[in-house]
Amino acid sequence: MADILQIDGSYLEGGGQILRNALSLSCILCRPIRVFNIRANRPNPGLSNQHLFGLNLLQNITGARVHGNHMKSTEVEFHPGDIKSGRYTVDTRTAASVALVLQAALPVLIFGRNTTELELIGGTNVGMAPQVDTMTEVLRPNLELFGVSFDFDLIQRGYYPRGGGRCKVIVPCVRNIKAVTLTQFGTISEVCGWCFVAGKLPMRIAEDMKNAAEKELKTVCHIQPQFDAYKESLEIARDNGSGVILKAVTTEGCTLGSSALGERQVDGYALGKTASKELASYLKDSVCVDSHVQDQLVIFMALAHGTSKILTTALTQHTRTAIHVAELMTGAKFNTEEVDKIGNVILSCEGIGYQNKQI
Repeated sequence: MADILQIDGSYLEGGGQILRNALSLSCILCRPIRVFNIRANRPNPGLSNQHLFGLNLLQNITGARVHGNHMKSTEVEFHPGDIKSGRYTVDTRTAASVALVLQAALPVLIFGRNTTELELIGGTNVGMAPQVDTMTEVLRPNLELFGVSFDFDLIQRGYYPRGGGRCKVIVPCVRNIKAVTLTQFGTISEVCGWCFVAGKLPMRIAEDMKNAAEKELKTVCHIQPQFDAYKESLEIARDNGSGVILKAVTTEGCTLGSSALGERQVDGYALGKTASKELASYLKDSVCVDSHVQDQLVIFMALAHGTSKILTTALTQHTRTAIHVAELMTGAKFNTEEVDKIGNVILSCEGIGYQNKQI
């Protein structure tokens, strides 16, 4: 037991992210771990569907020996083997978030020998998780600066409570991760967005989202935003659903985003205003990485060759948690430097220069 790294899952955010990040780094570094007090700060502690499916996927990818991979388990022991590229399918049979499953698998798969294909079935646009659109439109451009990318084919959307969304993800392998400096905002070169409804929801809700977003963002943009309002076809979305995804790009290569997801009583104007106010705040403050992407970059910063620096908002609990796990498992050290009175910071890390051992 002495060589197994012990990780307290109740630390800081105390949710599923500690488990996801610890498992990802365990697979990459081939380091056995024991995570206890899993999701201790959540109303229903222990493994839920999306955590269990992500865990089982990583078990398949690495041929790991696992103890505790069952629903509501509060302790998992994970002994990974080598990362195996190939084809994998995850069918949650629920509305469990496929974006969170991808979040755990992506850093692992890039260090395989070859390209890997994932088929993910479950919730594509569900609460308490990134919408898949933000993964492709906002996270992916940020990862491409690190030399990491993926192809994404959305076949069908899945909403709560039925799920049933389906997508295919192609993940190429990399030799190593490049360090990134994102500290210069530049000027806004593009603002775009997607306002959608599906099922029995009327098109006017999507139009309300668009109108609210345009009204809010015209106060901070010198260019005309390009927002699409539309209703999903029955082939893409069978159930009722709605949401908005917004994105801004700058001349210095920054990509920032915000989103909102409709629930039972949908107020399109309120959804559009919520998402656009958040994006507007990033643009007013001239930050380079938004508060939803910052935590997802931590693993890549820790593993990169060289020192990465990002200008971002005050660190979220998710980000502080991700840093804790990354420092614990890799030995990399993160530093923060406040740059203004509202708490925006430059987050920096000298990466460990991890090399793909299979190519």
